[in-house]
Amino acid sequence: MANEIIIREAISEREVAFFWEQLHTYFRRDMYPDPDSEDLAYFLDDSQYRAQMDKIQEQKQNCCYYLLLCRDGIDIGLALPIIYHTEDGKCFLAEFCIFPEFRGNGTGTKCAEIFLDWSKSMGAAYTEINCDSTRRQRFWKRLGFQMNGSDEWGMPLMILPPVEKQPITIEILIDGDDWQLKKLENGYLGEIGEEKLTEEKQELLSCAVSDGRITFFLAKRGYRAVGMCSLVTAFSTFAYSDVGILEDFYVEPVFRGQGIARMLVARAQQWCKEKNISSLTVTCAPCDETMYQSLGFNTHLGSTYAHVIK
Repeated sequence: MANEIIIREAISEREVAFFWEQLHTYFRRDMYPDPDSEDLAYFLDDSQYRAQMDKIQEQKQNCCYYLLLCRDGIDIGLALPIIYHTEDGKCFLAEFCIFPEFRGNGTGTKCAEIFLDWSKSMGAAYTEINCDSTRRQRFWKRLGFQMNGSDEWGMPLMILPPVEKQPITIEILIDGDDWQLKKLENGYLGEIGEEKLTEEKQELLSCAVSDGRITFFLAKRGYRAVGMCSLVTAFSTFAYSDVGILEDFYVEPVFRGQGIARMLVARAQQWCKEKNISSLTVTCAPCDETMYQSLGFNTHLGSTYAHVIK
C-alpha cells in the first residue's frame, strides 16, 4: 500500500550501524548543537551511551529495541524504546526522530501513532518520555501525553497514562537510594519552584532515611511509585512525648484525583498512632489550608515562623 508506514527492528550489522549513524546525527543536529556540549560528548561516545543500550538490548526482559520507521521501502525515522515488563509494562521512549527530509504533512504524528500501536502490541501498558523542549512537548501533547513531574535526574517527564486501573498500596520506604524516591522528590521540588536534587543532597537524603531520621511513605501503583509523603519526629516539652511533622507531600499529576493523597496521610497518621506519637502537624501555604483540613489536620496552632540558619 502506497505511503504505508511500518516499523521494523534493526537486526543486521548494516541496519544497526545505520541506526546508530542516524542517531548520532540526530544528537548533533537536534539535541545538542553546541559541539562542546558535555551531553553531546556522552551520547556520541559509544563506550558510554551505546554500550549501555547494547547491554539493555541483550537482556532477556526489560530490553530495548532499535527500530526503523519505513515508508514505501525507505527509512524515514527511528525510535529507541525500552519496555519494562517488570514495571507494570512501562514503555520508556528514549529516542524518537523523523529524518529532516521527511518531516511535515503530519508524518511525525503518523509515525508516533504507529509506534504507540507497536508498543501496545509488545505488551506496553503506557508510555513515558523525557521532554524538556516546548516544541516537542506540544507535539506529544497532541498525542495525549501529559506533563508528569521529573525523573531521578530532574528531567521533565511526559506520560501517556495507563488506561487500566490498578490498586494503590502504601509502603514504608526502606532503601534511601531508591531511584523512585529521587524521581518523586524532583517532581515535588519542581512543582514548588525549587532546584532539583544535587548529588550531595541525594547522599544526605539517603543517609537520613537509613538513619531513621525521616520516614517516607510511598504510594505504589503496582511497581510504580506515584506519590509520597514524609515525616520527622522530635520530642516535645509541650506534650512530653514524641510529635510528628509532615514534610514532603506529592502525588504525580496524572494520578491525582484518585484518593491517593488521602491514603498517604491516613497511613502516616496510623503509623504515628502505632508509634505513640501524640500529634502530627503540617506547615502549609494559605492556599493549601482547606486541603489539609479535609485530610484531618483540623486543629489550628497559630502561625509558624522560622529563623533560617545558613
